[in-house]
Amino acid sequence: MFSPQIQSDPARFIKSDIIDKVLLRDLPSLYGIEDIQELNHLFTSLAFNTANEISLGELSIDSGVAKNTIKRYIDYLEAAFLIKIVHRIGHNSKRFRRADYFKVYLTNPSMRAALFSPLTAQDPEIPHLAETAIFAQWFHSGVELNYARWKDGEVDIVFLGGKRQKAVWAVEVKWSDAPCEHRSELKSLISFCLQNKLEDTLVTSKTRSLECKAGGIDVEFMPASLYCYAVGFNIIRARKGRLLFRRRNKEKQAT
Repeated sequence: MFSPQIQSDPARFIKSDIIDKVLLRDLPSLYGIEDIQELNHLFTSLAFNTANEISLGELSIDSGVAKNTIKRYIDYLEAAFLIKIVHRIGHNSKRFRRADYFKVYLTNPSMRAALFSPLTAQDPEIPHLAETAIFAQWFHSGVELNYARWKDGEVDIVFLGGKRQKAVWAVEVKWSDAPCEHRSELKSLISFCLQNKLEDTLVTSKTRSLECKAGGIDVEFMPASLYCYAVGFNIIRARKGRLLFRRRNKEKQAT
């Protein structure tokens, strides 16, 4: 990445020298993939919708491709380190027997800009890229994360631990400072914390740092950029297994 040629046009390097080589060379054949254009179309669609919830059924209907084939494509894209699957849990932090719905994240948010066009901080897609950037940092840790979703709520990041695999901590990703003042926007997060007996939680913001109580839960607001940095910093220091942010000058265990 220190090459002047790469620095002058990083989008071209990411797309032509990384993405296209992974998608269009011989490696897909090892997974029994013959229709490279179909694979490329699926990846482009997933990249555009990074951080969104999807299902194999919906993808099959939209594309006209069999679910088993799409599953094989997704397995390949994940093995090629282009995407990462994050599985869904319920309001009570229990896993679903059938993984019908899940989220797909790019392993690097820069790939979206390379495939399409750069975004500004005001674009409506930026919250999804902020979420992607945070997950992209966590993917380096080897820690398995989930997201929670139920009929009338969702929490972006949940870590399950212990023998019973119960929720240990939860983080809500926001690209806005509004929840710092309007706690009603944290209704789903607070409901999840109360249901799973979590005493504290973290919410990312755009620029604000703040500590408060909401619904009896201790809430820390931290800028998304700072949280991204904290996760990456601690992973580099090989401090796996710890909750990678600070509250009240002490570290909390993730397990």
